[in-house]
Amino acid sequence: MGGSDARALSRSLLDLCRMRKLTIATAESCTGGLVAGALTDIPGSSDVIDRGFVTYSNDAKRAMLGVEAGTLTNFGAVSKETATAMAVGALERAGVDLAVAITGIAGPGGATPGKPVGLVHFAAAARDGRIIHREHRFGAIGRTAVRARSVVEALRMLMDLARGPQPQAKPRRPAASRLRPRVTRSPRRHVAKRRTPRSPRG
Repeated sequence: MGGSDARALSRSLLDLCRMRKLTIATAESCTGGLVAGALTDIPGSSDVIDRGFVTYSNDAKRAMLGVEAGTLTNFGAVSKETATAMAVGALERAGVDLAVAITGIAGPGGATPGKPVGLVHFAAAARDGRIIHREHRFGAIGRTAVRARSVVEALRMLMDLARGPQPQAKPRRPAASRLRPRVTRSPRRHVAKRRTPRSPRG
């Protein structure tokens, strides 16, 4: 997954958002603005992209996105809770329709017990209340590769939200049988007719 994947996804996402009149904001930590860069690299993206937040430090996450100090203390910067708070904060502060957030450990350092190099948390939020979260453990594949794959994943999540809520499948009704149901009839009772005795001939 390289730059060509990100570029193709960016084009498709922008076209879809343009058609549906959707706007986007990004909130990035470990990718340092690469998602916003991939999108704004496409000419004409200004009618979809509103802004990008690069919140590398915890202070920036609190000040720019409204991530609560308790969230960062209890769960850490690299967590589902922080990624979700970043996405929701970007959505609300930018006043857009869609927002995506990325926070992770690109390496080569920064790993902690339970949070290895290559761990990245993603969250995307929509104005209609939908929020999705994904966790990826890319492994120690190198800082550049982790960041590049994170960009592609973030774009995919935005695409999922931009497509809109998926209609729920209606339960299939059993096909009506063309054969008419057989009516069980009670057996007829044969009543023996009594013959009238003939009068004797005289």
